[in-house]
Amino acid sequence: MKKLLMVFNPHAGKGLIKTNLCDIINIFTKGGYDVTCYPTQAKLDGMNKIISDGNMYDVIVVSGGDGTLSEAVKAMMTLGSKIPLGYIPAGSTNDFASSMDIPKNMLRAANAIVKGVTYDYDVGEFNGEYYVYVAAFGVFTDVTYETSQKWKNLFGHMAYVGEAIKRVPTYTGHQVKVEYDGGTVEGSYILGMITNSVSVGGMRRLIADGVCFDDGLFEVTLVKTPSGPMAFQSMLREAAVNKLSDKNFVTFRTSRLTLTFNEEMPWTLDGESGGTHRRVEIKNHKQAVSFIVMPDDKTAEQQLINALANDKGIVFEEDDIYAGK
Repeated sequence: MKKLLMVFNPHAGKGLIKTNLCDIINIFTKGGYDVTCYPTQAKLDGMNKIISDGNMYDVIVVSGGDGTLSEAVKAMMTLGSKIPLGYIPAGSTNDFASSMDIPKNMLRAANAIVKGVTYDYDVGEFNGEYYVYVAAFGVFTDVTYETSQKWKNLFGHMAYVGEAIKRVPTYTGHQVKVEYDGGTVEGSYILGMITNSVSVGGMRRLIADGVCFDDGLFEVTLVKTPSGPMAFQSMLREAAVNKLSDKNFVTFRTSRLTLTFNEEMPWTLDGESGGTHRRVEIKNHKQAVSFIVMPDDKTAEQQLINALANDKGIVFEEDDIYAGK
């Protein structure tokens, strides 16, 4: 029997894991796994558990918010192992789950892990620290980690929105030089995001189309500092319809970049504080962590799996995966 380690944050989101845990364990057990559960006790506890014991298991599953997932990926990168990693979202926003089409329903997510395939996902490195899907500076970026857990549990994603609105009148630009694959840009920006995601903070409009999660490239979005309230309104209108003009935005793709500021700049990594830095080096580790996802066409490998299955008259149906068939 295969061994599965499940690391979960009992306080993430609205604590739904507490009412679903027995059913999740039952799904894994029926799927042929010997399950060990570990509720995290403090920040970085989950990461340390995976680093110390991860190599003893065939599959690792984590449940919590994006911060819990980030700890798991850091642990996997430290282990240097391609042990399959499953994710059951339990946070307030769950950007990674949205990007990877992981079900928000916990039991469906557990069934998808049992019936899923592995997908090698790119991982970012930020001044020597790993992150999953976003490194960002500027306006709004402190919202996720400065919003209290109490309000997140009560109001979910709207707690972030309310906190962000309070910051609008205080936006300021930051002078930065950005060097990347084949180019350099320099200017004043109110927001910068280096992402491997289609969603950041629940927002999908500031990310370029055609995101590929395993191509070794980040999507970079720099929002230029508006000259006044009218220019700010124009920028918001463009963002609302995903029409990012050169007047207000700089966008490009790159495998690595260096950002140099005139001052110490606070950063966020996957919704958690990333410290303050005057100079930042970011690079992409292509296909570094193997996630378990529903069969689809995200990778060439999975396209081949689907093609072979179709040749045999087998069709992967999403509802079948959810139902555990």
